[in-house]
Amino acid sequence: MPVNIPDSLPAKALLEAENVFVMGESRAVAQDIRPLRILILNLMPLKIVTESHLLRVLSNSPLQVEVELLMTSGHTHRNTPQEHLLAFYRQFDEVRHRYFDGMIITGAPVELLDFEEVTYWKELQEIMDWSKEHVTSTFHICWGAQAGLYHHFGLKKYELGKKLFGVYEHEVLLRTEPLLRGFDDVFTAPHSRYTEVREADIEACKGVVLLTRSAEAGPYIVISEDRRQIFVTGHPEYEANTLGEEYWRDVNKGMEMAVPDYYYPDNNPEKAPRVTWRSHAHLLYSNWLNYYVYQSTPYKLGELE
Repeated sequence: MPVNIPDSLPAKALLEAENVFVMGESRAVAQDIRPLRILILNLMPLKIVTESHLLRVLSNSPLQVEVELLMTSGHTHRNTPQEHLLAFYRQFDEVRHRYFDGMIITGAPVELLDFEEVTYWKELQEIMDWSKEHVTSTFHICWGAQAGLYHHFGLKKYELGKKLFGVYEHEVLLRTEPLLRGFDDVFTAPHSRYTEVREADIEACKGVVLLTRSAEAGPYIVISEDRRQIFVTGHPEYEANTLGEEYWRDVNKGMEMAVPDYYYPDNNPEKAPRVTWRSHAHLLYSNWLNYYVYQSTPYKLGELE
């Protein structure tokens, strides 16, 4: 089944050109189906790019998904056209009275700031608290995962000596977890960050379980014991060229940047990258939608326990 999005959202034409099954809202309203309502809190500066990334991985499911986009009010959004924000995004006050089957909280390029220094931190805390009563399952990505682990469980983030940047191998630790159903013993995923959450802290924390890890990238997928909060420290939704675009952007700024690890053949940035994580990404999001949203959400939203 498709992802339901506004007819005029730029990602719709892009995804249709890739043969990704999306459905405009005008067609979706004619179907007698109760779709899963997914709220995306998009904290990334290039919001249109992030929308496309997430809609791709949400589309690979037999479930019909209706997506709404949310932005913070306590921040100036300079990298996305104002008309796009006005047309497609809501602010928290517009949705706080509603209930959603699932929610995604994206990363943000603010890792080197203390959480309390982030301009929208108080609003994000309010949204994360609200999600526990109004959302069946919340999926946190990269900095969003670090923010969620800190807010909900007090887990600190630590600055790395250098940027963790590349595509790394990971291992499955809990084979029986439905989120990992169908995963290979070893799989890859992209990371792009300056901070980390440490495995020892996770293991010592009551209320969370470490599901997968990497010898080089550290903890990757963490889940709350009640299975309603998922924290993913990398970027499985990244497209083939995303790390490369980040690399060349910074090189062109005159920054000293290492080539992303295990990304380019022969470590040569003049070659096209080889994608090794796409199947894992689609499986991760499909499992989340099936086992943690669809199988758990009440038919009538608002009846969350």
